[in-house]
Amino acid sequence: MRSILVISVVTIIGLIYANTILSEENNNLKKELTDVQNKKVTGIGGIFFKSKDPKMLNEWYYKNLGLVPNEYGSIFEFRDTDKPEEKGYLQWSPFKETTKYFLPSEKDFMINFRVENMEDLVTELIKNGITFTDTVETYDYGKFVHIMDPEGNKIELWEPVDNEFTKLYEGKTTH
Repeated sequence: MRSILVISVVTIIGLIYANTILSEENNNLKKELTDVQNKKVTGIGGIFFKSKDPKMLNEWYYKNLGLVPNEYGSIFEFRDTDKPEEKGYLQWSPFKETTKYFLPSEKDFMINFRVENMEDLVTELIKNGITFTDTVETYDYGKFVHIMDPEGNKIELWEPVDNEFTKLYEGKTTH
């Protein structure tokens, strides 16, 4: 009878220990899934830079490097690694050197980052004291907002709606 009691107690202790381990693993898995769901930057959405003659430069890149031109420069098409059936886009754009679009930055370039969950990201950036140069604007092809990094670079954040680009530029992209 005593051995049955000892075996029962050991079994119960073992089950409690195993449950604790599994509970910790489950919490870690939940955290990992939450982190994946709360992605911030998912890639580069655009490279913008100042040019003396954007039209000429666009033509030069087309003739010499094969960049398919559009009214803003060239759109690169790629596949999303998480969803390979979906296309993504990156805009390459020379701007007139007199553009005010990069202000208040005094740099000759601006990077556009593709993001997920714009509203959550903006809330987090506000809590972190990040400087915004505007508020979120929404278009058919996505949401945009601009921030400043600590070195005075203006950064464009874009939550894309890639299927709108597919409708606009199908067969007219660089890839």
